[in-house]
Amino acid sequence: MKVLGIMGSPRIGGNSDILLDNALSGAKETGAEVEKIILNKLKISGCHDCKKCNETGLCVIKDDMQEIHKKILDADAIIHSCPVYFWAMTAQMKAYLDRWTALFDAEWRWQKAYYPKMKGKRIGLITVCGDPNVHAADPIVHSFKSTADMTKLNWIGVVMASANNKGEISKDENARKAAFELGKKAAS
Repeated sequence: MKVLGIMGSPRIGGNSDILLDNALSGAKETGAEVEKIILNKLKISGCHDCKKCNETGLCVIKDDMQEIHKKILDADAIIHSCPVYFWAMTAQMKAYLDRWTALFDAEWRWQKAYYPKMKGKRIGLITVCGDPNVHAADPIVHSFKSTADMTKLNWIGVVMASANNKGEISKDENARKAAFELGKKAAS
């Protein structure tokens, strides 16, 4: 069992990162092999909508996303963690998610070569916002949940938390426990 963590915050050691580490600890405790990718450390361009990937399943943009595609295909579960920036996901996470386009054909079905590896894959989400109302992250949840619904990925849930200052989430035992449980669910 492989669980891939995708960190969409540029703030290493921040609240999204802490909760993702909690989730990956839960997955590891359940016996999974875990890996964390920090998008801000990589070069990921936005989708060019050239549609060349619709035929080949390969993106023509030469950057770090090709390696991430391989890791997505190899993982049994993917947990994304992202803060809210102006009521949306970060630019890093948006570029990453848009580049999933290469995994689909022109009819928005999984590429035939990828379908066996994507079928039944688990996907979860962690959001953190500075607003005390965690539903400020609803647009991010909508994007990931809609992606799961459209692709028939197995949606394992979302952890929505509120924290502002770097590391503040460490004091939120409920959020940390929920992230840990999400990781366990990803690995089971």
